[in-house]
Amino acid sequence: MAGEDACRILEQHGFVCVRQRGSHVVMQKTSEAGTITVPIPTHAELKRGTLRSVIRQSGVAKSEFET
Repeated sequence: MAGEDACRILEQHGFVCVRQRGSHVVMQKTSEAGTITVPIPTHAELKRGTLRSVIRQSGVAKSEFET
């Protein structure tokens, strides 16, 4: 999965791109419990561990990222 695809999925779940520096985008979502911040590299293909980290940090279901 590409980093841009992961960003689109997070945007569908209420995350907003707050900044970008180089090839990394920082997405945030504000909730009652606080702010969730997830950095995502916009590489052509995310490594397996990186994608798992994005899923874990965001709290979005793993099934949303399966293609």
